[in-house]
Amino acid sequence: MSFFKRLKDKLTGNPTEEEKVVAINEEEAAEQKQDEATEPTQIEATVDEMEKAEKVSVTETSIETEIPEEIEDQEQQEQQEQQEQQEVQEVAIVEELVEEKKPSAWSITQKFKAGLEKTRNSFTSKVNDLVARYRKVDEDFFEELEDLLLQADVGFETVMELMDKLRFEVQRKNIKDTNGIQTLISEKLVEIYEQGEEDLIELNMQPKGELTVILFVGVNGVGKTTTIGKLAHRLKSQGKTVVLAAGDTFRAGAIDQLQVWGDRVGCEVIKQSEGSDPAAVMYDAIRAAKNRNADVLICDTAGRLQNKVNLMNELEKVHRVISREVPNAPHEVLLALDATTGQNALVQAQTFKEATNVTGIVLTKLDGTAKGGIVLAIRNKLHIPVKFVGLGEKMDDLQPFDAERYVYGLFADGLDKELQNSED
Repeated sequence: MSFFKRLKDKLTGNPTEEEKVVAINEEEAAEQKQDEATEPTQIEATVDEMEKAEKVSVTETSIETEIPEEIEDQEQQEQQEQQEQQEVQEVAIVEELVEEKKPSAWSITQKFKAGLEKTRNSFTSKVNDLVARYRKVDEDFFEELEDLLLQADVGFETVMELMDKLRFEVQRKNIKDTNGIQTLISEKLVEIYEQGEEDLIELNMQPKGELTVILFVGVNGVGKTTTIGKLAHRLKSQGKTVVLAAGDTFRAGAIDQLQVWGDRVGCEVIKQSEGSDPAAVMYDAIRAAKNRNADVLICDTAGRLQNKVNLMNELEKVHRVISREVPNAPHEVLLALDATTGQNALVQAQTFKEATNVTGIVLTKLDGTAKGGIVLAIRNKLHIPVKFVGLGEKMDDLQPFDAERYVYGLFADGLDKELQNSED
């Protein structure tokens, strides 16, 4: 499948499934409206019958006492208020059914486009200038493109591999000018990232009824605790019960910060006093999660890198306690990296990879950097998949990484034009 075809599918989503959701919502809404139309009629008929019965009763018995007009008015007012409340509830049900739709494929794609704006403005604008200056694809063009990719922190090995692939494709397809060259670059970048592997972003979630343990690692200041809170929110929105373990017992304020996020997203936080043994916290958290029949336990850890040996020993101890209490756990070890640090994030990833079995990267603050190419460098050099990226400050701005949407975010302006030309 061509890059354009995949890109279009990602932008528009699956029309069949979306149409099914819309059809179901519209059908349910229509039924609710029909109920709204019939129920008031039945209520009015009942009220008319009651009024007639009251008139006949008053006439036949000739009771001198009459119902005061104030009481009649009060009863009518109460009936009207009850009817209005019922209508409001029915409307709320219909609106809730409509709002249950998941975020559209287009809205998710737009998050990547907006989140990579800084990288696109600094990197892609230069690529556009390069394409405008060079009408022919020659060696000078490749050399300047190579420099631009290195400046975006794509990584030396990744850039060299990309240049080889581009030269081969240009020669094979006998490409002479730069028209469509951005599409070719985008397609090759996606190929380099995916490397023939599928489902890289999927978390290793356990079957229903079993506890999934996710261990977070990373240095202080990268947004690890915030990312834990956002991931907890994401899992809770999927209907899962989540418990948080405050294992970063050394950094001042880390426990309180996680507690704030726990209160915000509605998750219980298992904690001990500051300076406690992190492994003991994990033990308590696992017991608590099991007792509460939780689906997921997310564990925070200390982020000190002063001494690699101490870091390794501490993580090994935590890992040992978790695996003893839950076989084959932790099921995910996610490394939080700050995208704004560029190549320094690559060094951190290498260090943690040596200290523990990192299964995935969470790249934070991608919206705040002009060096978004670090995603490709991490994947290609360390062979660790980027599972989530932080694209903003909102609760739902933590998104599963998607190679096509990521590359589209890098080259959005040029690709939009080429996509429009291809359709014309």
